[in-house]
Amino acid sequence: MNRVFKASKAHMGHEAWETLLALTPSIPDFPDLLEHQTEALGLPAYLPELARLEWTVHEAKASARRSRTAQPESRIAVNPTLSMLRCSWKGLPALLNSKGRRPAPNPEKGEELVLLFRHPSGGKLRVLSPLAEDLLVLKMTVEKITPAEAAAEGGASVHAIQEAIERVIGKGLVLAPASKIRRDRSAFSAGAQIDDVSAFTLQWHMTQACDLHCRHCYDRGDREPMDLPRALSLLDDFGRFCEDRHVKGQISFTGGNPFLHPHFPALYRAAADRGFNAAILGNPTSVERLEELIAIRRPEFFQVSLEGLPDHNDWVRGPGHFSRTMRFLDLLRELGVYSMVMLTLTKHNIAQVLPLADRLANKADLFTFNRLSLMGEGANLELPTKEEYIKFLHQYNDAASHNPMLGLKDNLLNTVRFKEGLDLSGGCSGYGCGAAFNFMAVLPDGEVHACRKFHSPIGNLVRDSISAVYDSEAAQRYRAGCSACGLCAIRHVCGGCLATARSFGLDPFKDKDPYCFIDLISPD
Repeated sequence: MNRVFKASKAHMGHEAWETLLALTPSIPDFPDLLEHQTEALGLPAYLPELARLEWTVHEAKASARRSRTAQPESRIAVNPTLSMLRCSWKGLPALLNSKGRRPAPNPEKGEELVLLFRHPSGGKLRVLSPLAEDLLVLKMTVEKITPAEAAAEGGASVHAIQEAIERVIGKGLVLAPASKIRRDRSAFSAGAQIDDVSAFTLQWHMTQACDLHCRHCYDRGDREPMDLPRALSLLDDFGRFCEDRHVKGQISFTGGNPFLHPHFPALYRAAADRGFNAAILGNPTSVERLEELIAIRRPEFFQVSLEGLPDHNDWVRGPGHFSRTMRFLDLLRELGVYSMVMLTLTKHNIAQVLPLADRLANKADLFTFNRLSLMGEGANLELPTKEEYIKFLHQYNDAASHNPMLGLKDNLLNTVRFKEGLDLSGGCSGYGCGAAFNFMAVLPDGEVHACRKFHSPIGNLVRDSISAVYDSEAAQRYRAGCSACGLCAIRHVCGGCLATARSFGLDPFKDKDPYCFIDLISPD
C-alpha cells in the first residue's frame, strides 16, 4: 500500500491514512473505498482519481508483458505501449512525478487526458499530461496527415510542425523509422560505435559570383546557375530524398557568395517553407540582408572565413576583410545568429591559428579549420610538413580542452584524442569523412561532387535525381573511402581527408591521408 499509493498518502494526514488502511480489504479496492470516504474524512476531492491513476501505473509496471517498440519501417507510428486515461482532474501526473523536488500545484477540476507509455529507449514507464503539440502529432500520425497539410491547416510553418514532431519523438510517444543513411558495418572494426545518420546536408554552391578573389579559391570557373523553376525543383527532389531515407534535410547555401544569386531570398524562403534547416556559408553582408533572412527563419548558423591574423588574412582575402568580418561577427551575435569561423590551414598560417582563436573569444560561437586542398588557385600555396602538422594537432587539441569554441573538425584530431584516452569527436561531418555519405556538394549548374575540396564528381541534378546520384557507383566509391583505413578502430570518426590525399597525387581510394602518423589503431 505504501509503495503503490505513495502520492495519495502524501496528500492526506496520518490519521486518515491509518483509518483507510484498516477499512481496505485489498489493495485494488483502495481507490473505490477512498471514493466513498473522501467527504467523511475531509480529504481533497481529487484523491480517488489520483489513487486510480497510481493503481493503473502500478499494474503497468508489474506487467510482465512488454509491447514491441521496434522502429517502424516506413513512417512514424504511435508507440504501441501507449494508453490514454480520461481524468476529471487536471494535473494529476505532476503529483506522481514531483518526487519532493518542489511541491506540485494542486489539481484543478476539469477533463484531461493522461498518457501512459514505455519509452522505447530503456522501457521506462512514463506518465504525463500531454501538451497540445503531443496531441497534434498523435493525430497526424494516426490520420496520416503530412507536415505540409498540418502547417497549412494551422497557419504554421512546415519547419515548426517538424520541430514539434521531433520533440514528440524524443518523448517516445511516437516512433520514427530508422534512417536509411548508414555505414556498411562490415567495413569497420567490430568495436566501432556506428550510429545511423539523422540529418543529411546538401551544400549548395548556388553561384560562382563572388565579391572576393581569395588566393586559395578552388574554382573560379564559369558555371551558369540554375533558373528559379529548376532550383525549386531541386528543393522538391531533396525533400523526396529525405523523406525516403528518413533523415532531416539541411541546405547549406554557399557559393561564391550566395547573396549574389539573383533569387537567393526566394530560394532561402522556399527551403524554409519545405521544412529544411537552412545555413549560410558566405561573406559578411549588410544588416538589412541578414534581417531579411531572419524574418523568414533564423539561419541554423552563418559561417564566415578568416585565414589568420589581420595582415595575412587580408593578403589572402583582400584589404579590409579582417576588420569587416570581425564587425560582422558582432552583428551576428547581436541578432542571435550562431556564428562559425572557418580557416583554411596552410604552411603560412599554421602558427596563427591559436592566436586567432584568442582574438575570436566572445566574438564567434565556433572556430575550426580545414587543411588547404591543392586544387584551383590553392595549388599556388603550400601545406605544412607532416612534422609541423602533427605538432600543431597536439597543440590545438590541448587548447581545445579548455576552450570549447575550438571545433574538432579535422579527422586526424581523433588520432591524437584516441592515443590520449580522450572522448572522440565526430570528425569532419559527425561521422568521419562525410563525402557522399551524409553530405553532397551541388555546384551552380547541378554538377554534384562527393566533396567540394577536390574534383569528385558523382552525378548531375539537371539530368538525375538526388536518389540516383546518391546510389550511383561513383558515390558508393567515395562513401567507402580509403581502403587502407578500413580496419582502424576509429575509422567511423576519421578516414583521414580524401582531398588531402589527392593533393599529394595519391589515390584517395587506396592511399591513406599522408598526414596520418600511425599505421593502424587496433581495436584492442
